Amino acid sequence: MIFTRKNKLFLLKLLSLFSVVRGYNILIIVLAQYLTSIFILAPNIRLRDVVLDPNLLVIVLASAGVIAAGYIINNFYDREKDLINRPQKTMLDRLVSQQTKLTNYFLLNFLSVVLASYVSFRAVLFFALYIFGIWLYSHKLKKYPIIGNMVASVLAITPFFAVFIYYKNFDEVIFVHATFLFLMLMIREMIKDLGNLIGDMAQNYKTVPVVYGELASKRIISALIFTSGLPIYLLLTAYEIGFMDLYFYGCLVLLFIFLIALWMSKGKAHYVWLHNILKLIIVAGTFSIILIDVNMILDRILW
Repeated sequence: MIFTRKNKLFLLKLLSLFSVVRGYNILIIVLAQYLTSIFILAPNIRLRDVVLDPNLLVIVLASAGVIAAGYIINNFYDREKDLINRPQKTMLDRLVSQQTKLTNYFLLNFLSVVLASYVSFRAVLFFALYIFGIWLYSHKLKKYPIIGNMVASVLAITPFFAVFIYYKNFDEVIFVHATFLFLMLMIREMIKDLGNLIGDMAQNYKTVPVVYGELASKRIISALIFTSGLPIYLLLTAYEIGFMDLYFYGCLVLLFIFLIALWMSKGKAHYVWLHNILKLIIVAGTFSIILIDVNMILDRILW
């Protein structure tokens, strides 16, 4: 196949749109929702029944649509700041016009609400509030210290609450897992603020490092790391999590290295490395869910 200039431009625009909506992140979240449903929220339901559940599929698709739309509106509001903090990515993202981005934003949100209506009116209300929360965060709340970080972390775990509510599983261990994930996301958001310090100052974003300084940010992050030790301790000692305990032992090592590196970090490149460590912890946590009960996989396939 011969690629004309028009075809190449079209492919670049598709790549640009994929970059804007963070397609790789959405794929991880979709996988995490299914693995959480199979191994944590609905461990007593046949694997086939969970995977082929049309309601769960609709919830996952609606979540993916809202998340993609959220990345679009966030990109829309942050275009000037991102031009300073991430110039190369921003130039790629700008291959898609602002009008096209907004059109896709409304279309994705509309389709997500329509999909949610297949499940129930409560699902429609849930996703409508989720959409509003993302817009409010992107438009206003992200510019405020601590509040912006907390809201971003809550919005990041909201897709898991969607399947949590669907299965009505209220076991304590689920809240402990959620607490650990929330703390990791909070730390990640604060590391991002440290890396984006120049752009945030230029655009008058009132983040923690802008208002209180880098030292205060490092102290808060350190406190969050020590706090994360509590859910890790509970998961390792009070609950049966199978071979997933290997993941949490690994987290303790990585967080110890992270804490030392944090206080040695002095520039954007260092904060990028710290951010990558947190991404590794979060993504590895998604795949390690299957370690909760390895035997369950074969048993449930055979049901």
